[in-house]
Amino acid sequence: MTLEIKTISSLHKVYHDQAPNGGEQTGATMLQNEIYSYQIAVCSHAESDDGLNGGRLNAQVFLSSPAADSVTLRRVGHVPSQLPAYKDCDENVERTRAGLFPDPLFELDGSGLYGAEEQWHALWITIDSNRLAPGVYPIEITIENGIGDGKKSQTSHFEITVLPAQPEKQQLIYTNWFHADCLYTHYGVAPFSEEHWRIIGNFMKCAASRGMNMILTPLFTPPLDTAVGGERPDIQLIGVEKTEDGYRFDFSLLARWITLAQASGISYFEMSHLFTQWGAGHAPKIIVGGEKYFGWQTDAASEEYRDFLRQFLTGLDRFLTENGLCKNVYFHISDEPALEHLEAYSKASGIVREILGDKYPIIDALSNYDFYQTGLVTTPVPSTDHFQTFYDNGVKGDLWTYYCCGQYKKVANRFFSMPSARNRILGVQLYKYNIKGFLQWGYNFWYSQFSLSEIDPYLTTDSGGAFPSGDPFTVYPGKGGSAIASLRTEIFYEAIQDMNALNALEKKIGREKTLAVLEAGIPPVTMEEYPTDPAWIIKKREEINRLLAE
Repeated sequence: MTLEIKTISSLHKVYHDQAPNGGEQTGATMLQNEIYSYQIAVCSHAESDDGLNGGRLNAQVFLSSPAADSVTLRRVGHVPSQLPAYKDCDENVERTRAGLFPDPLFELDGSGLYGAEEQWHALWITIDSNRLAPGVYPIEITIENGIGDGKKSQTSHFEITVLPAQPEKQQLIYTNWFHADCLYTHYGVAPFSEEHWRIIGNFMKCAASRGMNMILTPLFTPPLDTAVGGERPDIQLIGVEKTEDGYRFDFSLLARWITLAQASGISYFEMSHLFTQWGAGHAPKIIVGGEKYFGWQTDAASEEYRDFLRQFLTGLDRFLTENGLCKNVYFHISDEPALEHLEAYSKASGIVREILGDKYPIIDALSNYDFYQTGLVTTPVPSTDHFQTFYDNGVKGDLWTYYCCGQYKKVANRFFSMPSARNRILGVQLYKYNIKGFLQWGYNFWYSQFSLSEIDPYLTTDSGGAFPSGDPFTVYPGKGGSAIASLRTEIFYEAIQDMNALNALEKKIGREKTLAVLEAGIPPVTMEEYPTDPAWIIKKREEINRLLAE
């Protein structure tokens, strides 16, 4: 048995059946108050005299570094995908056939690295510079495989240099839709029980630690990804009772949600959609007095629902004002309306704006410019493949964008099938277009399409063949209600850090010079045209770091 290791960047995915094709990496720089990740790919090669299973990988990992307290080691797990990509995807993908893909990042918890001979595995190393003074820190990681006289070991030598410079504080508002119902159904706990709240807190902290600073807040069960006439499990923060004089509202659960989110590091709140998805034709499911009262049977423009919204939004506005939250709250009307829904959306938007005026921004994922032209949406959120139209027409105010399963040609995304560089390049694009907010719908959507059934995210990664794996969720459920991040979580945060570093450089040398540094030697970056070579991203980030440290 022989042991082979390769020290590589975070941007190269390690598949079981293929040696990593990225060049080896021996060191890097990072700014203060950042995280930096790299990998060690490991393979045990069998020899003729190894005997049955004698060449398998069963390795322990040993870390030696003056920065050891700031280094985290995780094992890259592999999960199946039956739908890694659509059949008409572009060429910027790694694999399109069903199989195993690297994604969840597991704590080593004494198990080390294990697998059959001739299989490649990866160790994910993360360095947190928050507690490190500027300086050079060697990191030695020894992989020791086998037992007794047949034991083999290899050591990776890496050097991280923490520079005396800091990125700009994150300005991007980032939301990855948080599905609190998936948490209680997966773990089998009662909604908003103490155990549910504990689990919610774990997943909020995980999200916030990787740049998510806005959270979808389920005032009522979000009318998202449900078939017409169908519904999701109840997840309603607002207590509602009907009285002779109208409705009485209890905001205590909402107050607890906000307090927990803020303690976790989240500061912005997007109120769940007030009308159904794909058309704004109906009310969301709303429980009144313990019974389902509004829902698909309720016409969005009915006087009864209009009267309910008038009372509810007036009370919610009072609650938000009293708690000093108005500047951190955004509202939704309906998700992804099409042009044929313009009239219904207009009525729904009119109802809300009649009550709230322009006090709060209204954000909705939509890609038809006509919606913005009519003034129905104050802050449009076009998809990345339709963003250019909004940008070219000079949208006033804050620019947002989003992607989901439909954005799989040319533009950035984070499907299993895509190279990690295609995930990370978004940070450069967000900076180039000075984008204020980014939205993606699947932080932890562990249901099949239309929320018809629960799925095991370790076995079903494509919502039952509905969406390419990597679209429905970016975290996994861990033992005891813990959140298991994915390599895509880490890479996306690297993209945010790139944006933060570019903002810091702009503050130092100006926007024009920063763009010149960014695009030196390449065509201008757009949403559909950008460098795809991971080496370009790594070298460019090193250049930006050096300029910040000068």
